[in-house]
Amino acid sequence: MRVSIVVDGERVESDPEPRLLLAEWLRSIGRTGVHVGCDSSSCGACTVLVDDLAVKSCTIFTVQVAGRRVTTVHGLTPADGLSPIQQAFSDEHGLQCGFCTPGFVVAVEALLREKPDPSDDEIVEALEGNLCRCTGYLSIVHAVQRAARLRRGESASVVAGAGHETPLAVNTVQDRAVQENMSESEVV
Repeated sequence: MRVSIVVDGERVESDPEPRLLLAEWLRSIGRTGVHVGCDSSSCGACTVLVDDLAVKSCTIFTVQVAGRRVTTVHGLTPADGLSPIQQAFSDEHGLQCGFCTPGFVVAVEALLREKPDPSDDEIVEALEGNLCRCTGYLSIVHAVQRAARLRRGESASVVAGAGHETPLAVNTVQDRAVQENMSESEVV
């Protein structure tokens, strides 16, 4: 079946097999920032935007997005450097090995488009479908807070005493992961 999909602003014509997952197709056309980490929609490393909605691309077939817009981390990265979200992840040490980072960046983009000034609870809720096994989640929450401030044109510094140093978000993510039958050692 011939499909036409706008990927990162560029129209792509293709004949994918009907059962080819979007994540695999995107990787086959050079969007290797779309990572496949679990094959079960648990980790979020394959998150992309489909018409501005965050979607795990390992859960849908390529033919299902025919005629739609798909944005990967490649489409969110400016040619001259890092996006505010990527810069915030770097500044706040919200990444370590980097495998999960593209999925987080895309999920954060979706969150900040909908909620430019998210609360800690809104950040945790928006990112609960993304897993990181290296950094811990507090630095990721800080990165989202910084990115939100950068996008609003505010100072990017973390304000001491504003609740940013509390491990509440980390504990919430860990508690949810444990409830989903993951051991605490699997959640950093």
